[in-house]
Parts: sequence; structure tokens; C-alpha cells
Amino acid sequence: QDELEFSMGPENETAVTEFILEGFSGLDQRLQRFFSLVVLLTYLTTVMGNATIIFLVCVDHHLQTPMYFFISNLAFLEIWFTSCTSIKLFVILSSDEKTLSLSSCLAQNYFCFALGCTEFVLLVVMSCDRSVAICQPLLCAAIMKPQLCVHVVVAAWVLSFALLSYWLLFLSKLSFCGSKIPHFLCDSSPLLKLSCSDTSLLWKIDSVFRLCVVLRSLCLTLAFYICILCCVLHLPAASGRKNAFTACSSHLITLSIACGSCIALCTCPSEDVSLKTNRIVALLNTVLYPFLNPLIYSLRNKTVIVALNKFIARPRIEL
Repeated sequence: QDELEFSMGPENETAVTEFILEGFSGLDQRLQRFFSLVVLLTYLTTVMGNATIIFLVCVDHHLQTPMYFFISNLAFLEIWFTSCTSIKLFVILSSDEKTLSLSSCLAQNYFCFALGCTEFVLLVVMSCDRSVAICQPLLCAAIMKPQLCVHVVVAAWVLSFALLSYWLLFLSKLSFCGSKIPHFLCDSSPLLKLSCSDTSLLWKIDSVFRLCVVLRSLCLTLAFYICILCCVLHLPAASGRKNAFTACSSHLITLSIACGSCIALCTCPSEDVSLKTNRIVALLNTVLYPFLNPLIYSLRNKTVIVALNKFIARPRIEL
């Protein structure tokens, strides 16, 4: 299985058509099997948790508001995001099947980046929605109309995937001399290091793109929350301030995890980031963060808990 397929390029260069994802090869075999079960349970819990949020938003009219519409879209995104990486990670840890074709590797890289970009846009939109709801409560329904919410979400998905298609085009033009990727996914950094082509421009594009997406979304979100903070401090009742902070705390927790882990990589040039750091941050983003997302938006949210209890109790009432 470790043998790779090769084909001769136009200039008699040996072109790699398969990669070996080494994953966490330094770990003991039994420890890898244990972690594979952890990854599987985490993945199943993530999918079930996010699917539950989507289902509750669809069936409960109390949750059919702009805030929960954006949360359900974020949950839908997390299902696909963790599926892109966790399934292959489980296979790597539980078996010796570590090969991945070139096309599959590029597809994984593309979807991970496109879904990540969409997520940052959704986080900005969610902060804007919270700002309108708290600072302009009487005008919230008129401003955040259902049609506008749908258009914004569709634009976030379409623009992110369209923009990242250029990155996929650049990657597809590269030729690769190495085949072993010391990672559990096809991240940009190890891919560019394995290329025989001139990747100096791609390194710069990768760094600038990450910085622009992460820092711009962070700055916009902070600007919205500064507005929220100013409005909250002017509320006459302490209970009103508490409710406002409670409503925003879930989003702030999500934002801190998403941006914090990405900034850890963006603060250094991609070529200087150690592979160990890269794998740890990627594990946080692709496995732990999607797992925590439904817990943050459900267990800490009374409205979601009430809707869940109502749905669970409904068959008993009918009987």
C-alpha cells in the first residue's frame, strides 16, 4: 500500500499521483487505535448535534428568527467541514490505509479552505445581526428580513467557493516531487513544500489570503461588538444588560476559538510554521471546534433547550 503510482511528465520528470498522509505516525499503534475511536465518537456526536440544531430550527417557529437561521447554516457548514477531514483521519488512525490520490488531496484542500472562508463570513454576519437586534430592537424585523438573510447566506457560500476556485486552479498546475505528507490532511503548507515547481508566489498568496480573511472578519466582528457594548452600557436595567451579554457570549466563544487558532498560524509565515504546530491547530479546527459548536449554541441557550424538550415530550403528550 505504500507503493505509489507515478507518471512521466512532459519534461521527463517523475510526477506524483498519490500521497501518503502520515498522520500521527509517531504515536504507538494501540494509542492510535484509541484515538481513532475518540475521533469516530467525536465525529458522530458532532454530526448529530449540528443536525439536531438544524432540525429544531426547521420545526420550531420560536427558532425561526435571523439569529437561529444563521446558527443553522453554521451547523450545516460544520457537518461538511468535519466530514472533509475526520473520516480520513479515522481511517488513518485505525488502519494502514494512508494513501490519497492527487485529485482527492486537492479536493480536500479546496473544500476545507472554502468552508473555512464561508464560516468566517457567517461569523461576521451573525455579529452584525446581534448588533442590529440589541442596538436597534424596534427596527430589527424591518432590517433583517428573511429575504435579506437568505441572500446574505447564499452570497457567503457562493463567493467563498468561487474565490477559492482560483486557489484550486493554482494548485492543480503544480508538479510534486515528494509523496509523504507529515499531516492528517492535505493542508497548503506541506503540499507547497513537496512541490518541484516555483511556489514563492503561492506562499505569499496563501499568507495574504489567510491574514485578510481572519483579520478582516475579526476586525469587523470586534467593531460590531464595540457598538453592542456601547448600547448595553446605556441600558437602564441590569437584567437587560445581563440578557444582552448572555445572548452574545456564545458567539464570542465561537469567534475566539475560530480566530485564535488561525491567528496562531497566521502570525508566522507559512514556511516557518512547524509541522507539529500545524497539525495541532488543524486538529483543533477540524475536530474539536465543530464538536464544541453545537454544545455552545444548545446547552447554553434556554430557547434551544425548551424547543428540544418540547419536541421530546410531544409524542408522550399525544399518547
